[in-house]
Amino acid sequence: MPTQFSRNLLALAIMSAPAAAMAQQQSLNELVIIGDEASASALPGSAHVVSNEDMETMKYTDVHQVARQVPGVYFQEEDGYGLRPNIGIRGSGSGRSSKVTLMEDGVLMAPAPYAAPAAYYFPSFGRINSVEVLKGPDLLRYGPQTVGGAINFRSTPIPREAAGNVTTEIGEDSSKRLHTWYGASSEQAGFLIEAHQQESDGFKNIQGSDRETGFDKQDFVAKLRLNSPSSADVYHQLNLKVDYSEELSNETYLGLTDEDFAKDPNQRYFASERDNMDTQRTGYMARHLVDLNDNLTLTTTAYRNEFARNWYKAAGLGGLIDDANNGDATAQAQLRGEADVEFDIKNNNREYVSQGLDFKADWNTELAGMSHDLTFGTRLHEDEVDRFQPIDTYEQVVTNGRPTLEFQSSTLTTGIGSGDNRVEEADAWSSFIADRIAVNDRLTVTTLLRYEDIETRATRYSDQARTTVDRTVSNDTAEWLPGVGATYELDGGITLLGGVHRGLAPAGPGSEDNVEPEISVNYELGARFSRGATRAELIGFYSDYSNTVENCSVATPCSDQNNSTSGSFSKGESRVQGIEALIGHEFALANGVSAPVQANWTYTDGEVTETADDGSVLKGDNLTYLPENVFNLRAGLRGGDQWDVYANVGFVDSMCIDNTCERGGDNTFSETESLTVVDLSGSYALTSNARMFAKVANVFDNQKIVARSPDGARPNLPRTGYVGVSVDF
Repeated sequence: MPTQFSRNLLALAIMSAPAAAMAQQQSLNELVIIGDEASASALPGSAHVVSNEDMETMKYTDVHQVARQVPGVYFQEEDGYGLRPNIGIRGSGSGRSSKVTLMEDGVLMAPAPYAAPAAYYFPSFGRINSVEVLKGPDLLRYGPQTVGGAINFRSTPIPREAAGNVTTEIGEDSSKRLHTWYGASSEQAGFLIEAHQQESDGFKNIQGSDRETGFDKQDFVAKLRLNSPSSADVYHQLNLKVDYSEELSNETYLGLTDEDFAKDPNQRYFASERDNMDTQRTGYMARHLVDLNDNLTLTTTAYRNEFARNWYKAAGLGGLIDDANNGDATAQAQLRGEADVEFDIKNNNREYVSQGLDFKADWNTELAGMSHDLTFGTRLHEDEVDRFQPIDTYEQVVTNGRPTLEFQSSTLTTGIGSGDNRVEEADAWSSFIADRIAVNDRLTVTTLLRYEDIETRATRYSDQARTTVDRTVSNDTAEWLPGVGATYELDGGITLLGGVHRGLAPAGPGSEDNVEPEISVNYELGARFSRGATRAELIGFYSDYSNTVENCSVATPCSDQNNSTSGSFSKGESRVQGIEALIGHEFALANGVSAPVQANWTYTDGEVTETADDGSVLKGDNLTYLPENVFNLRAGLRGGDQWDVYANVGFVDSMCIDNTCERGGDNTFSETESLTVVDLSGSYALTSNARMFAKVANVFDNQKIVARSPDGARPNLPRTGYVGVSVDF
């Protein structure tokens, strides 16, 4: 840990300790960034809460399927199970969710949010209790990504009294899932222990191999709450949380040629036989809350996340895919395991550390005859990623019509290149102040100001002992980010809203020296309606980027001339505009039966408005992996608490995988296909505390090309059925 950073961290802890010694009653179970849907409706911007009840209707374990239920959010599928989510908000870019601030219980959860924001870690979604999505000016309370939006995943809360649950599920492809938790509370303490285990043999088949293509994930969580008695003059509360997860998944980046996809989208080439992801993650969090009085609350959070992963996967076969798609018979035979070919399998071996200290003060006061909810926050954070990535060379040898893999060499003996032997680090200090002002009974104005100060370094080594530095790169970013939003309540349940804020997305430390961060000015204007069982929302948004930055990765190579897979690439100016719409109503039918219906639609249009310096991106080019239309409809019937049945229809438009696909000519291999998927689910109460459920994903077995980068066409999940039982105790 850098010495100066350590001193700053200690100073902040000392500063917050005396303040935390003076407080009075408030119960803090889990930190939320919005609260409930009623709280979301009061914010000066677009905000949505997908409650636990909402999530239980479809029993989804793939975060992408829940993301599509929130307007303004879009995604790019990759593996069919949501193991490697790609989520974007309002045109921010979906590659590895690196342009979205991701949190669990209010704590940054990406492996290295500043040094390596690409989200190769995601909690098992089957254990998540609810989801909050925040857009607009209030986004400046969080960071570092403040252009598109923030997502907070709320874990299972400590129950108010002794309670537990066991959910078991089995499905096709030998799929199994077990989720169990138990917790209890007294006046001054509470605890929760939780386990989530999920596995599948996978829906794909490797040509000429009997290896499975599925995954095995395990998550464990423990929580403890200690608090003062309610009669205490000063109320304190301490929340501790530890979580551990591991994953083994036989996933690959190697897709298919279009010809082979059309024959069988669920096949895999033999060259991907040994591809495997192996991860371990441990997270620690301690949060202390204290009330100074009825109007002032202080919260201090310390956190540390450790993540290690090795994705051993075939590399460099995208050229064969391109050649075969263009009619090269030899390349097609090599991919099908019918001809010899030499290729690399890379140990994408990385270790991440992310840690920090966050302090927040909430103060309610009256000034100039108006009510003010003031919040001040500051965070010291550091993270790093250590890459030591040997490359093994294999030859696919075909004998008597059967392929085998024969080891040739490894860079462990021939020497690892500096691009695969490097450490990237980031130190960040951020602060914000927000003032929500109730001007009168109808008008609320929120003013915000955020400051981000970021220092990043990348050190590349030319020898395995790391005694010789090949080169170093550093970037410093310091930005002020102002914002203002307002809501005005009309009669009849209508609320007008509008806002503008300056957003930031830092460049990665693997970039060249002094790459400018992504900066945008973001506007939104719209209205909400809520009356009885009906709610609706219509919001227009516009983002003007003075500098658009792509985060380069193997999953989503950048648009520069080298198609870089590390660092960041500046594309210059661009703009994104669109419309978000939502409407929902619960119809009351006869005999206690109700019919909840909710639909949302997002239209997005984005393009580059200035040619890049290297000429790789031109004015008028499209933005990558940005669907023009995303639509979702969920409709159900509920027989009180006894039974329910739901149908969910989701549509995602085709997306360009690079910035050239709308320049004209044949763009067949430069875009994904539009996809419509229908899911069904239903449940029935066996007893007052036991419920049976069933679900079918992709009822009509509609499979399309949902991803092409980096190496070929890949499908969504085929029709898959599951049944399960959930028991409360």
